[in-house]
Amino acid sequence: MSPAQLTTGICARLNNSENDDDDLFNSQPTIQFLSFKRVPPSGGTSTMDRYRVIVSDGEHFLQSMLATQLNHLVEEEQIVKHSIAVIEKFTCNLVQGKKLLIILALRVVQKDAEKIGSPGPLQPRGGGSGPSVDTQAPTPVAAASPAPSTSANTTAPPPQPTRPPTQGSRSGRAAVYPIESLSPYQNHWTIKARVTSKSDIRTWSNQRGEGKLFNITLMDESGEIRATAFNAAVDEFYDRIQEGKVYYISKAKVNLAKKKFSTVSNEYELTLERSTDVEECPDASDVPTVKFNFVTIAGLQEMPKDSVCDIIGVVKEVGELSSITSKATNKEIPKRELTVVDDTEFSVRVTLWGKQAEQFNVTDQPVIAFKGAKVGDFQGRSLSIMSSSSLILNPDIPEAHRLRGWYDAIGAGQTYQSHTSSMPTGGGVNFDRAEIRSLSEVKGSDLGMSDKVDTFSSRATIMHVKGDNLTYPACPAQGCGKKVVQMGDSWRCEKCDKSYPKPEHRYMVSMAVADYSGQAWFQGFNEVGRVVFGKSADELVEIRDRDDAQYNQLLDSTIGTTYNFACRARQDNYNDQVRVRYAISRILPLNYREEASYLSNLLLRSEWSR
Repeated sequence: MSPAQLTTGICARLNNSENDDDDLFNSQPTIQFLSFKRVPPSGGTSTMDRYRVIVSDGEHFLQSMLATQLNHLVEEEQIVKHSIAVIEKFTCNLVQGKKLLIILALRVVQKDAEKIGSPGPLQPRGGGSGPSVDTQAPTPVAAASPAPSTSANTTAPPPQPTRPPTQGSRSGRAAVYPIESLSPYQNHWTIKARVTSKSDIRTWSNQRGEGKLFNITLMDESGEIRATAFNAAVDEFYDRIQEGKVYYISKAKVNLAKKKFSTVSNEYELTLERSTDVEECPDASDVPTVKFNFVTIAGLQEMPKDSVCDIIGVVKEVGELSSITSKATNKEIPKRELTVVDDTEFSVRVTLWGKQAEQFNVTDQPVIAFKGAKVGDFQGRSLSIMSSSSLILNPDIPEAHRLRGWYDAIGAGQTYQSHTSSMPTGGGVNFDRAEIRSLSEVKGSDLGMSDKVDTFSSRATIMHVKGDNLTYPACPAQGCGKKVVQMGDSWRCEKCDKSYPKPEHRYMVSMAVADYSGQAWFQGFNEVGRVVFGKSADELVEIRDRDDAQYNQLLDSTIGTTYNFACRARQDNYNDQVRVRYAISRILPLNYREEASYLSNLLLRSEWSR
């Protein structure tokens, strides 16, 4: 196969380009990739790698970056060393006096090819007269021996954009910049972006005064950015900017992002001022709708605390509207909890806040997609929907149609494992299959008899669950869980100094477990009870109060069930007697496929397999 023709002189033209070279930035040059280097994320909420690449036109080479939406081309090896591609959309930034090409869209012409020409480095901008540039039609360049390797290991400081690609002529409007190219080092820019989420107006009051703000998330095909309006800008833009619509935005201030308050993966954010220009765009066909990067509910187990993710599932249960009192403002904040499930047979608790909580009254078990949900570890894994997050009911996407069909066919009748139950609930204790101890070994090793807490893993079968004091009435406020006392028609929480119309019952489980070597008593709390009984404590209390026979049947159904446990052994004193308590930190139903795989790997590593 004959080599494709590269666009002769394009690297030199890009290196010496000026802001008004529309012909250059609207062209689609053909280049060859010489090398790829993965650049890890720099921290914050950004978790995506970047790829620094070197491109060649056969005469010279130029350092470049791939936009993150093109990462899959490298990871799936659709482009490799010496691949030839047409750059369909690009921009250039100036970094330490050198041009950095940012590739936003490309089309692969030839994946496997020989190196073309003997490309060399370009002169720095402003150095000498610069290389000559051939602006005529591209000519073929014969294959030659490899050029000396070049380094792309240096992570660039914040770039200074010089000229983005134009997107067609518009009367009186500057060129449209991709969101990914924005930085504090440029002044005159316009973006064309869709508002994918819009928060409520929030107010604050402190020693420096009072104020209000709202924020939006903007998205184009290159990425996302968060924008915030304060005080007078709130009055100017809150009613004008609508979620889902596309706008031209310019004259906003670009700042470093405050990662503490944002889930958007961008190192910068915008501040909307009264002088900011916001104009609705009637032609929104070239701006994508919300992009999702879904994680399965089972996959939340691998997500670190405080990370953000997108999930999609079916709303199985909708909790009642309640509220908590903010310690900072002493104001009540509405909240509502949803139970969301998917076809991994896991469920997760999702908390809505503010107006989202008040306005969510859907009861027909819709498919729901969350973007930018925050992962929490209160009583295990849970999700919280923040002001910068967004939710979409019954989105018209393939994942939603698949879940709808699955749930209507079989999902509605299934039982689900509470995702929080499979996560550490205290002290970061994890189940280690390779370190399982028998119960007799746990007792014989005097675990928990020292001043420190000992941890261990065990596999045991439930022999008995105490039916007395199995649950207690708890405060329904998130983060509390303290026992409440009934006072007339309400329930009083002393910690929150507040009364509630009804409590949220929680488990306090004491169970006798046994293995081949002996027996022990294990204690666990709410998530342990959810796993063992497959119901919330409120549901169990309702059954107990309504039907003793069914309640006793549920207790009996737990006998003979086997689980993997991660426990903490700790010494305490009861009636002047020293004893050891075994508290369950993690409980896992047996996964026979995982157990079989583990045993199989043991056999493969043993002497028998040699």
